Amino acid sequence: MYYILKMLSWLACRFPMKACLKLGNFLGKLTWLVVPEKRKKMARENIIRCLQVDEQEAERIAKASWVQFGPMIMEVLRYPDLIKNGKMYQHVSIEGLEYLLDAVRAGKGGIIATNHSDSWEIMGAALAQYGVPLVGVAMKQKNSQANRFILEYREMSGMHITYKSDGRDMLKMIKDGWMIGLIMDQDPSLKYGIILDFFGRKTNCVTGPATLARIQNAPIFPGQIQHRPDGGHHITIFPPIYVERTKDKQEDIRRTMQQLLNILEQQIRNHPEDWFWLHDRWKSVRSIGLD
Repeated sequence: MYYILKMLSWLACRFPMKACLKLGNFLGKLTWLVVPEKRKKMARENIIRCLQVDEQEAERIAKASWVQFGPMIMEVLRYPDLIKNGKMYQHVSIEGLEYLLDAVRAGKGGIIATNHSDSWEIMGAALAQYGVPLVGVAMKQKNSQANRFILEYREMSGMHITYKSDGRDMLKMIKDGWMIGLIMDQDPSLKYGIILDFFGRKTNCVTGPATLARIQNAPIFPGQIQHRPDGGHHITIFPPIYVERTKDKQEDIRRTMQQLLNILEQQIRNHPEDWFWLHDRWKSVRSIGLD
């Protein structure tokens, strides 16, 4: 598997980015045909409830949300060309980069709270290429050869990769001046999540960004990535958010995570096709009758 992926990467780097993105878009549309109808229906229903659009528009958004996987895979395969030949700076633009670099120059670590929008894989690589000392928090792939490939390509950009179980390692790295990239739009176990409001609905949310930031008194930088009309991407880094440290730890965390979730909701409203709607975001709250 590792060598097959390396060969595909070599081939992808032989072609222009536009051709690879067209191929990726084609593959995304092709694989949409085999996505289970149950999953498509769930996505459409959530889009209708959250965005108050009709069935046809919900279908369009759900399909676009899935199709973007194809171009994202092609971009990862083209990392050697994007990174080694300095093309990342043209392919990905960043607004608000100064917030991160100012913290780095001051010797402060922090957290970049982002989500499964657009090409979230390339977001970390681009930030690292722009000079952000970034730690990507990953899950090990079941296939060891695929995991080897993904780890190699993520680290190629300058990112350091850690795994979800290494909480103490993340705290140390924040203290040492690293930025920890955390995905915050997943539906965690009810045991570890917190119930918040999202699109006017109760949702179960992770607490990691606020918990880590509160322990280290570190800034949280909300970050988003969107498609550009030319096929590239634009990252927006928002001003830092600090977690209050009152006697009520749980309320401090709840208030901060709600603030982050509000920013995410507005970005999804602005760019609905970019968010991955086919993740069953409200599954756990349905299981306890809150949705």
